[in-house]
Amino acid sequence: MNMQRENRKLEHIRQALQTESGPLSAGWEEIRIVHQALLKGNWDEVDLSVSLFHKKLALPIYINAMTGGALGLEEINRMLAETAREYGLGMAVGSQTSALQNDQRELVASYKIAREVNPDGFLMANVGAGVKPEMALAAVEMIEADALQLHLNGVQELTMAEGDRSFHGLAENIEKICRLVPVPVIVKEVGNGLSKEVAGQLAQLGVQGVDTGGSGGTNFAAIELNRFPRAHLDGLRFWGIPSAISLLEVLEALEGGAPKLHVFASGGVTCAQQVLKALVLGADAVGIAGCFLHILQQDGPAALRKAIAKMTEELKIMMLLCSVSNINQLKKVPVVITGLTGEWCVQRGINTQKYAQRGIAF
Repeated sequence: MNMQRENRKLEHIRQALQTESGPLSAGWEEIRIVHQALLKGNWDEVDLSVSLFHKKLALPIYINAMTGGALGLEEINRMLAETAREYGLGMAVGSQTSALQNDQRELVASYKIAREVNPDGFLMANVGAGVKPEMALAAVEMIEADALQLHLNGVQELTMAEGDRSFHGLAENIEKICRLVPVPVIVKEVGNGLSKEVAGQLAQLGVQGVDTGGSGGTNFAAIELNRFPRAHLDGLRFWGIPSAISLLEVLEALEGGAPKLHVFASGGVTCAQQVLKALVLGADAVGIAGCFLHILQQDGPAALRKAIAKMTEELKIMMLLCSVSNINQLKKVPVVITGLTGEWCVQRGINTQKYAQRGIAF
C-alpha cells in the first residue's frame, strides 16, 4: 500500500505536467477592470504586501499545494521553498497523509524540507478533510506550519479507480480538527470550486479561511481518467464551478451573514492580471500551483524566479493603472462582470452592479 501511494503521487505529477488545464475556462477573462485614465501615485509608493494570520508576505501570492510524499519529490519542494523565501511568497505543501500513515522518515523529509529552507516563511500543512484530528495535528507539527489546509477532493476520489467512496461526517470532522489544532484552518477545494452554500456552512464550523480552488486549472478528474480511462465518466472532466465564479460565490456567502473568513482564490491562475482580478473582486491572497510547476519542471528554478519577477513588475504597473497604492484599496476598484460569469451571478442572486458601481476617489 505504501509503495502504491508513492507511485500514485509520482504519477500525479507526471500527469499534471502532461494534462492541459480545463476544459472549463476559469472565467478570469470575464472580469473586466474599469480603466481610469487620470492616474495618480508613483512607483515607489505601491505596496504589494499582505498579512496572513500575522505573517507578512511581500506579494499577495502563495505557492499552492502540489507535492511531497514520495522519494525524489523533496527536490521540487526545496526549489519551491527557495523561491518562496526569495520573493516573500506563502507556500502550501502537498497532502501529507502518506507520510503520516506510513511513518517513513524519507517521506517526511519531502515535506520538512519546505520549512528547513524557509524557516521564517508562511507555510501551510495539508491533509484531507476526512483524516483523524490527531493526524491533522501531526501534519502541522511535522513542518511547524503557520496554517493548515484541509482539502476537499470528492471529484478526484470518485474518478480515482482506488479512491474513497465514503464521505460521511466530513463537516463534523472539520469542526473537530478546528478545535484541536493550534493554527488557523483553511478548507480548500482541489479544482472544482466552492459554492456559497458550502462556504457558509464552513464558516459555521470554525474554519478561518477558505481556498476556492475553482475549475479551469489543474483538472484532477482528467488526471485520474488519463491514468485509468473509463469513457462513461468522461463528463466529469467538465464538472465544477469556474474559478472566478467560485470566488464570487464565496464572497456572496460572507456578505450574507456568515462569520468573517479569509478568502483565498485559486484555480487556473497563470498571470499577474488574473491575480489582480481576484484581488479586485475581494480575495485576500491568490494561489498558483500548476503554472509554477510547469515552469519549474520544464525550464528550471531560474526561469520560475524570472517569471515571478515579471509578475511583480506587472502587478505594480496595474496597481498604478488602478490608482491604488496597496492591496486593500483594490477592493474599491470598479469591475464589470460579463459572459457566463455574469449570467451565473444573475441566476444565483449575486448582485454584480455593486462591483461595477464601486466608488473610489480618483
